[in-house]
Amino acid sequence: MNATPSKIDIAEKFALFSEHWRPKTVAALNGQELKLVKLQGIFPWHVHEHEDEMFLVWRGKFRVEYRDHVVELEPGQLVVVPRGREHRTAADEEVEVLIFEPAATRNTGNVEDAQFTAPLHVEI
Repeated sequence: MNATPSKIDIAEKFALFSEHWRPKTVAALNGQELKLVKLQGIFPWHVHEHEDEMFLVWRGKFRVEYRDHVVELEPGQLVVVPRGREHRTAADEEVEVLIFEPAATRNTGNVEDAQFTAPLHVEI
């Protein structure tokens, strides 16, 4: 990341990529990263044993599914998934989401998946 403070235009950053389930880091602070991701479809069930995750919807509708309930989110709404809680994310149509989590967090947590596991620290 650039050490010189500068403005980040989230809409411009989302316009730079089209792939789904591949988070892009746009900022880092205090050991955390702010990532942008486009989602569509259903992600695999997984757990982050040591990290909480926060999902904030920028555009579209999105849900976080737990084994016992579902949290539905719209633009401007967020949810924090506690560490150790099995979950999966889903979107019937393309959605743009901001994710806040520790920098070394793998998007698929305890699961290695050829289709869904994204490389770490991809900046945009």
